[in-house]
Amino acid sequence: MKACEHRPKEMQQLCVSLVPIFNHLQPNEMFEIAKATTHAQYARNEIIYGAGDHPAHLYIVHRGRVKIYLLSESGKEQLIRILEPGDFMGELALFTETMFDHYAVAMENTEICVLRRTELQAFLLKYPAISLKILEEFGRRLDKTEKLLSSVTSEGTEKRIAAYLLELAAGQNEQTITLPMAKKDLASYLGTTPETISRKLAEFQEQGWLEQTGQRKIQLQNIQALQEV
Repeated sequence: MKACEHRPKEMQQLCVSLVPIFNHLQPNEMFEIAKATTHAQYARNEIIYGAGDHPAHLYIVHRGRVKIYLLSESGKEQLIRILEPGDFMGELALFTETMFDHYAVAMENTEICVLRRTELQAFLLKYPAISLKILEEFGRRLDKTEKLLSSVTSEGTEKRIAAYLLELAAGQNEQTITLPMAKKDLASYLGTTPETISRKLAEFQEQGWLEQTGQRKIQLQNIQALQEV
C-alpha cells in the first residue's frame, strides 16, 4: 500500500527540477511549483493508477522506475513505455476527465511527486511556457509510438531487436548497454516472446555482433552488422 509523506522543500524542488517541462523556469518559480507537490512511495509491482481510474494528478517520477502498459481482454500486457526519474505521467489530467485506459506500475521501490489538476492548471495560466514544453513531450511520445507501431507491423523480430539495441546505445552513449527492463517486459514492448528475445540475442552473440556480459548488460561489438539486419 502506498504511503504519502511530505518532504523538506529542498527535496520537493529537486523533484521538480528534474522535469523538462519545469526545469526551464526560474528557481523561484520552480520552488513555487515544488511547494504545491506532495510525495507518495510505492513498493515494487504496486499499482500507481489503473485502467478505469480518473486522471486528477500529474505524477513525476522522483526515484525508481515505472512501467506504463495496456492490458488486453485475455490479460496480456502490452508495454507502452518505461519512465525514469524526471519523466511524468497522468498528463491527461490537464485536458480531460475521461478514465485512464492503461496501468502505471512501480518496477522497483519508487517515489513519486504528485501535483493536483487544479494547481497544475493554475500554473499553466501563470507560466504559459510550461504548455509548450508539455506539447514538445507529447510530440516526442507520439513520434516514438508511431515508430514502434510501424516496426511491429512491418519489420521482423530480428530487426526490431537489433534496432532497439542500437537505440539504447545511442541513448546511453555507450557500446556497453544495460537493458532497462526484464526480457518479459522487453518482449511485450517489441511484440514478441521472452523466448524469442533470448534466442535472438544468443544468435547475435554467436555471430560476434554482441556479447552478453551480465544479467542485463550487453556489449555491442559489430554496430554495422546490427544496422544491416
